[in-house]
Amino acid sequence: MPQPSAPRKTLGRPPRISREAIIETARRIVTEAGVDRLTMRRLATEIGSTPMALYHHVRDKEELLVLLLDDYATRTLRRPEIPVDPRERIVVAATTIHQALAACPWIVEVLTADDLMSTSALWFVEQIVDGLVECGLSPDRAVHGYRAIWYYTAGEIVVRATAARRRAHDDRATYREQVFADLDPNELPRLAQVADRWAPLTAQDTYLDGLRALVDGLLTSR
Repeated sequence: MPQPSAPRKTLGRPPRISREAIIETARRIVTEAGVDRLTMRRLATEIGSTPMALYHHVRDKEELLVLLLDDYATRTLRRPEIPVDPRERIVVAATTIHQALAACPWIVEVLTADDLMSTSALWFVEQIVDGLVECGLSPDRAVHGYRAIWYYTAGEIVVRATAARRRAHDDRATYREQVFADLDPNELPRLAQVADRWAPLTAQDTYLDGLRALVDGLLTSR
């Protein structure tokens, strides 16, 4: 007796997709593979649709990245209780940003392009700039101060994330460790003095100490 044939797949439009599905899939791609691996073509493939269908929801990759920034800020950035003291307000706002971004370093990579941002995160920028103004800086100098704090925060996260990523794939002694093991104390006496402790010392989390020192320096110069 002949077996019934398998049902024939019907061709037609790709399944309808939502913006939420786009954001969720894009977030997974950048988390697993990095921002550079996120393309509209790959995103469409993993969703099971076409690039053309995606353009009904997002204009291009830049808009997609902005959506990811807003999504992450909405899910993770919680406005802390802001101290009355403006100096402490600066520290609390910057520390909250650091904690949120350190958990997701690819966000920093997007933000360091310096033209993309999450509008929902601007409240934290406002607290830092306002705190600097209340401490005596002009609005223009306060913007410069915020920029210094942001550069310090982003740089600290990027360096740590990059170093951790390299160590995760190679347990051999790093080039720096090889060099520091053979320093000439006559030429580099201070470095030679701490060479055997350099790695653990630089691995310590001193972000808050550095932030306070930076804020103190910004306010001393007023």
